[in-house]
Amino acid sequence: MSERVNIAAYLPMQAARQPYTPALYFPAGRSPQGQVLYSHYTYRQLDRRSDAIARGLVDVGIGRGTRAVLMVKPSLELFALVFAMFKVGAVLVMVDPGLGLKNLKACLARTEPEAFIGIPAAHAARVAFGWGRATLKTLVTVGPRLLWGGHRLDAIAREDEAPFEMADTRADEIAAILYTSGSTGPPKGAVYTHGNFAAQVEALREMFQIQPGDIDLPTFPLFALFDPALGMTTVIPDMDATRPAQVDPRKIIEAIEDFGVTTMFGSPALLNTVGRYGAAHKIKLPTLKRVISAGAPLAAPVMERFAAMLPEGALIFPPYGATESLPVAVIDSATILGETWEKTRAGAGVCVGKPAAGIEVAVIPISDGPIEAWDESLRVAPFEIGEFAVKGPQVTRAYYNDPVNTALAKIPEGKEIWHRMGDLGYLDDEGRLWMCGRKSQRVITPDKVWFTVPCEAIFNEHPDVFRTALVGAKVGGQERAVICVEVEAESRGKDREEIKRGLLELGARFERTRGIDHVLFYPKGFPVDIRHNAKIRHEELTVWARKEIS
Repeated sequence: MSERVNIAAYLPMQAARQPYTPALYFPAGRSPQGQVLYSHYTYRQLDRRSDAIARGLVDVGIGRGTRAVLMVKPSLELFALVFAMFKVGAVLVMVDPGLGLKNLKACLARTEPEAFIGIPAAHAARVAFGWGRATLKTLVTVGPRLLWGGHRLDAIAREDEAPFEMADTRADEIAAILYTSGSTGPPKGAVYTHGNFAAQVEALREMFQIQPGDIDLPTFPLFALFDPALGMTTVIPDMDATRPAQVDPRKIIEAIEDFGVTTMFGSPALLNTVGRYGAAHKIKLPTLKRVISAGAPLAAPVMERFAAMLPEGALIFPPYGATESLPVAVIDSATILGETWEKTRAGAGVCVGKPAAGIEVAVIPISDGPIEAWDESLRVAPFEIGEFAVKGPQVTRAYYNDPVNTALAKIPEGKEIWHRMGDLGYLDDEGRLWMCGRKSQRVITPDKVWFTVPCEAIFNEHPDVFRTALVGAKVGGQERAVICVEVEAESRGKDREEIKRGLLELGARFERTRGIDHVLFYPKGFPVDIRHNAKIRHEELTVWARKEIS
C-alpha cells in the first residue's frame, strides 16, 4: 500500500503558519473613481470555507472516489471548492468549456461522472445537451438560484469549530481527471493522483525558488490552484482568461502595481500584448522577480520586450511540460537571449532546458504506434531527433477510461511508466532538451521529414512576418512542405510577392528549410488554441492550405 498523501493537506498547514495572510484576491468590480475593488480570503478563511463546503459535499453524498465534474468560473468559491473536493477524497473532473460542445459531451461520457457542481449556466447546458444523464446522481449549483434540482452550495455548506477530517487518501489514489486542450487531437483525460500533485507542487517550489510571501498574478487562473499549497498570495487580474491575447495591458500592469506582485504567469500571446504596450509607454515593473510562460514556445523578441520592463536580476522562465506531466524541464531568459536563441533562429529548434528534479528524459525513435514495454535500446544518440519520453513522480500513468490512447502514450517499465510527450526533439551534449515540434504535425515528403519549430523559427525572422506555420499539402500529386504566413499588422499593405521572395531567399540559406518553395498568406490571424491563444492549430491550416493549392 502506498503512503498517505492528500494534496489538500497543504492548505491547513499554511493556514496554521500564516492564518491572517491573504491567500487570494479576486476582482469584484470598480469604484466610482475607477479603481479595482477586490474581495479576498485569508489562509484561515479559505481553509475554513473549504472545510464548510467539504462537510456539505459529504452530507449530499459526494465523498471519497466520487467522480465530480466542476464547472465554476474563476472565483473565491472555485478555490474553496477545489480544496474541499480534495479534502473529501472526491475525484475532480475538469473539462475546459472552450473545447466545444461535441468534445465536452464526449469527455463527460467517457468520464461517467456521478456528481455535477456548476454555475446555473453550466447546469443549463448539462440539461440541454444531456451531459452525464445516465450516471449523474448528485447535483450542486453554485449561485443564488436553484433551477434544475439538487442542492445549492450555500445551503449545504456547514460551519463547525472543529477542523474537517480529511479523507485518508493514498499517493496512488486518483485525485483528478484533467482534460488536455485538444489542440492536436481529441481531448484526453489525464489521471492525476494525490502523489502526482504533491510531486508537482514540490517541483514547482524548487524550480522557481518560490517562498511564502511571494505574490502571484496568474493570468490563467487554473494555474494558480496550487498557489495556496506554495504559501503564495494569489491576485486574480481583471481580465477574460479565455482571451489572453486580447487582454487590456493596463489592467495587468495595474494589478502588479497595486499588490507589488513578485511572480506572474502569462501565455506567450499575453506577454506579447503586454510587452508591446510596455515598450511603447516605457513601463517598468520593479517588484517582479520571475515571469513564467507556458502554452507554446516563447519567441526571443517577445521575451526581450517583456524583460525590458523587469528589474535587474529578474528572469522569464518558459517551463516545458504538458497536462500529463508538468514540469518536465526549464530554462531562463538569460540563457535563451545570451546563448540558445542564435541557434534557434538558424533552425536548431527551441532549447527548453535541463530536466526538472526527479524527471528522467529519453529520446526514442519516431513512431506512431504503441510501444509495449520499455527497453534501454530505445534511446537514440545525442542530437538525433526523436520523441521525448519522460518518467518521474509528477508523470501521470494513464488516460481515464481510454485504453487506446493510454497504450499510444504510455510505456510500462516494471511498476513505472514512461510518458511519450508527443513532441519531437533531441538532447544536446549538456543534457538539454531542444524541441522541434509536435509528432503529429511533422510533414513527410518523398525526400525528407520536415519539423515545424525549426522551419518556422527561420521564416519568422523575416521583418514583415508575425508568425509562420509549416504544413503539408499535395502539389502535382506529391506531398510537399508549405509555409503559411501571418504578416505583421503594420505590413499588411506591403506587396505579398516581395515578401514571398524574401522568405524563399531566407529559407534557401538554411538546411532545415532548403527546398520549401510554396508560400501561402493566411488572410487573417492564425487559428490558435482556446486555452492560451498561442499554440497554432496546424491541423486547421493544413485543411486550408490543401484547398488553396488544389
